[in-house]
Amino acid sequence: MITIVTNHGEIIVELLEDTAPVSCENFLQYVTDGFFAETIFHRVIPNFIIQGGGMNTDMSRKQTRAPIKNEATNGEKNLRGTLAMARSGDVDSATSQFFINLRDNAILDHGSQDYGYAVFAKVTEGMNVIDKIAAVPTSNSGGHQDVPTKPVTIVEVHTDG
Repeated sequence: MITIVTNHGEIIVELLEDTAPVSCENFLQYVTDGFFAETIFHRVIPNFIIQGGGMNTDMSRKQTRAPIKNEATNGEKNLRGTLAMARSGDVDSATSQFFINLRDNAILDHGSQDYGYAVFAKVTEGMNVIDKIAAVPTSNSGGHQDVPTKPVTIVEVHTDG
């Protein structure tokens, strides 16, 4: 289990290591490195997703490791409470950023519109925290849309046990 400690509360997630081994190993390495500390959820779209794991409070990007292979063909679905790897338009471009689905988002699954987004974990506790984050006011900031007007900070991410 992994605990994501935010300034809005804690979110506990279970990694899906059997179906998303590359994504899980990647995420765990960022956790081990302390990479997520003081990053933010920089994209909040109610009834869709909250995204974080790669930006500082000033909206600058943190330096990441090399991108990983997209595991969107693993059979996992972008359902409410699942975590998936964020990426650019390039299929294999995911690094540290992830998003949490606020609803069932079949449009993000493999083959729905494009290659899809690899689901690698699911929330086991803390959906109330995620829903609280989803309700924060947002605006545009530094060329980005849907940015919380007050930072939603990831204080730390750690493994349990």
